[in-house]
Amino acid sequence: MKMLRPENEDDLAEAIASASAPLCIQGGGTRGLAVPGEILSTTGLSGVELYEPGALTLVVKAGTPLAEVENLLASEGQRLAFEPMDHRGLLGTKGEPTIGGVIAGNISGPRRIQVGAARDHLLGVRFVDGTGQVLKNGGRVMKNVTGYDLVKLMCGAHGTLGVLSEVSLKVLPKPECSGTMVLYGLGWTAALKVFCDVLKSPYDVTGVARLPGRDGDYDRTFVRVEGFEDSVKYRLNKLYEMFSDFPVEKLTMNSETNVRIWQSVQDVDPFHDKPGDVWRTSVKPTDMIRVTGMWDYKHVVDWGGGLIWSLVSEGVDLREKLTDVPGHATLVRASDETRTQLGVFQPQPAPLAAISHGLRQKFDPKGILNLGLMG
Repeated sequence: MKMLRPENEDDLAEAIASASAPLCIQGGGTRGLAVPGEILSTTGLSGVELYEPGALTLVVKAGTPLAEVENLLASEGQRLAFEPMDHRGLLGTKGEPTIGGVIAGNISGPRRIQVGAARDHLLGVRFVDGTGQVLKNGGRVMKNVTGYDLVKLMCGAHGTLGVLSEVSLKVLPKPECSGTMVLYGLGWTAALKVFCDVLKSPYDVTGVARLPGRDGDYDRTFVRVEGFEDSVKYRLNKLYEMFSDFPVEKLTMNSETNVRIWQSVQDVDPFHDKPGDVWRTSVKPTDMIRVTGMWDYKHVVDWGGGLIWSLVSEGVDLREKLTDVPGHATLVRASDETRTQLGVFQPQPAPLAAISHGLRQKFDPKGILNLGLMG
């Protein structure tokens, strides 16, 4: 299949301006959100424009591989705070995740409960709209940010309003260490109590999640804290005291173990290579049981109950089963037939759909950017 791969922003603008048919906008192509049209890849727009560790600021071209960004930050003892997911294991896709793809999808991992989403760390963007016009909003440092609302709008638009060419990000120092409390065999009601209690606690929790057991093992519930070593030890022990009547398996501060646990949550490891469709549901945490407790499906729970990944039988319409639960259900993995029949994203209420349609008409009047992706 033919692919457009501009090497700079001017070429990107020219490609969009001259397009008369739909374009399928892709970064590394790892999220499987294929739409009709000629593929326009941003991977040719790669490289770091500005990195100031002392100012916790990074400016990078949108097609830069995520791994390259993370390695650069790690060399200075820093990191992206929002733990972006790698979809390749779950979806069986190839390629390399890009920082532009992460921002376009607002891809945010377990630490969202403490630091916010990817959107909350985005300082500025450069992008090309559907007419081929290059636009810039926001800034490169916190004290010089304008057009902030539009910056937030571009994060999570999945390329339907414009194609990102550059992003400016706020980064954070890596903590000295992390620690995780592991509880096993909790029912959904007990797990929800743990989620609620730790998130109300004063112990600055940075991850609260639950993974299904493998090969007959118990389900496991995880609570993470990060920071200076003495502080992590103190807070883990306090959390242990809070749940002394619960089946606490262990308190671990081993670095490799912690990385392995939270990458499993972040990348939804239990559903890799497992047959069935995968849905991603975002709900009010206290509504978690209404999603997890109704059917005999497997669930990975993150964000203290606010994010639920469900492995269901092929062709099941999870939205239909959740009509009385406020939230959003996204079909992440399914056959092309099921995606076409059910749609990938949650249908928007009429007033919001009208606003979205108006925005797309302004930014993409030709209707060529990821056509039909967001409804």
